[in-house]
Amino acid sequence: MALDAQGGLTTAHVRLVASGLGVSVRTVRRWVEAARSEGRTGRRPQSRFTLTAQVRARLAVWGGNVAAVHRELDAEARAAGDPEAVPSLATLQRAVARDLSAGERAGLRGGEAARRRYDVYGKRPATHRNACWEGDHKRIPVRVDLEGSLVCPWVTWFIDVATKAIVGVAVTPHQPARDAVLAALRTGISRQDPYGPFGGLPGRVRVDRGKEFLCRTVERALGGFAVPVDDLSAYKPYRKGTVEALNGAVEEMLLVSLPGYTHRARPAEAYRPDPVEDLLSYPDFVKVLLDWVAWWNTEHHPAGLDANLTPLAAWEADPAPVEDVAEERLAFFALEDDGRLRKITTKGISWRRRAYIGPWMAGHVGMRVRLRYLPHYDGRIEVFAAEEWGRHLGTAYLAEAATVEQRRALSSVREKKARALKADLKAAEKLRKTRYTATTTAAAPRPRRTVTSSQAQAEIARSRAVDLAARALPDLIPPREPPASWARPVVRPRRAADSQTDAGQAADGAPRGAADARNDSGER
Repeated sequence: MALDAQGGLTTAHVRLVASGLGVSVRTVRRWVEAARSEGRTGRRPQSRFTLTAQVRARLAVWGGNVAAVHRELDAEARAAGDPEAVPSLATLQRAVARDLSAGERAGLRGGEAARRRYDVYGKRPATHRNACWEGDHKRIPVRVDLEGSLVCPWVTWFIDVATKAIVGVAVTPHQPARDAVLAALRTGISRQDPYGPFGGLPGRVRVDRGKEFLCRTVERALGGFAVPVDDLSAYKPYRKGTVEALNGAVEEMLLVSLPGYTHRARPAEAYRPDPVEDLLSYPDFVKVLLDWVAWWNTEHHPAGLDANLTPLAAWEADPAPVEDVAEERLAFFALEDDGRLRKITTKGISWRRRAYIGPWMAGHVGMRVRLRYLPHYDGRIEVFAAEEWGRHLGTAYLAEAATVEQRRALSSVREKKARALKADLKAAEKLRKTRYTATTTAAAPRPRRTVTSSQAQAEIARSRAVDLAARALPDLIPPREPPASWARPVVRPRRAADSQTDAGQAADGAPRGAADARNDSGER
């Protein structure tokens, strides 16, 4: 068009453009003519239906069901007397497919998690060993036997992003707390047997807003070694994809083959869990899991490593230096500081209203000490000298710890109480909820069970008999006459002006609240 405006457009130019674009000369001349007459250099604009904000909102309400949205729009248009205002179903479907991406359509059906499957995620650049660790908790979907009780353990672990090596692991039979995080970090940092050769201080640690990872205790433990903790956004597992991939790999490669796996496919007739005698005990399960971690580090070839290396080979081939921590500095890494000065007495050391003793305390009565302890564990404490903070005196144990038989009997009693309370609450819930019959028309449902008036009055009376607040009856016993020595209020006579004011207000129809209040207070 620039050549045409200058008068320099020739047939050779037209043929060159047609050859370069793979079209005929006639097509190029038609394009030039359209640009001269209509001023356009592209396709002729066509009117088509586009999604409005109202239609998008209806799609969200109906979970992406285009047919349901079309029925609703058609019904509203027919009620308004303008059925031609609604496009056809095929037109609406084409508009949805054109204006909404596959991820947006999946998000309307399944939410944010479904939409995220269609996103493209960048890959972080390769780093060296110990540059970054990622940590997470995982609930193990395997039932194991713990002293007669069936539990699903939890694992807390840290993985090195560069070499895919699992550096620290801690297993708990229940939902983990900060002690599990500290124990996993302790095994990850230490390189002494049996934890090596992986370990050392990481450059940083990435977690996803878990309260156990972000607690003050973990912050102090890592802050003492100048290791920052990256608090990632919640519900975005792709921000720490290495440990999330590990969570999926352990289930597919190990847990699915264990007895007691709760996600196993079963026949549709009935669910029959594995017998208790076939389940693993808790110590056996921990051994199986740790053996799998050793296999992962030394024999497995995770995706993402160069030259099909194992994590151990990738670790040893990495020339980056490893910053080790002396064992004496890690000896009490996972312990919390009590923060108070205490004295050794003839009963030992009193902590949390219980006595702790140790054989090394002989001859040290009256010595001022400080304590450190493992979070959520009060079976033993570590004692340090108060004057020389850092000098470890020894370990103190609980003086009167219950035996295994006593703990099992206590657990049995507590379980019986819990079952009895559960049965009572279930029965109360049945009484509280009113169940109704099914309806086939737009009418109010009828209660399934009809209660007579006498039954209702009897149950109300029974509830009052056990209601302490209703049985208090503060007006049942009138108060006694006060002693004569007590000061009594003086009743003053009413003034004439007040009497005339009250009479005037009464005559005008005004409220007598203020005057009545003054009269009542005077009479009292």
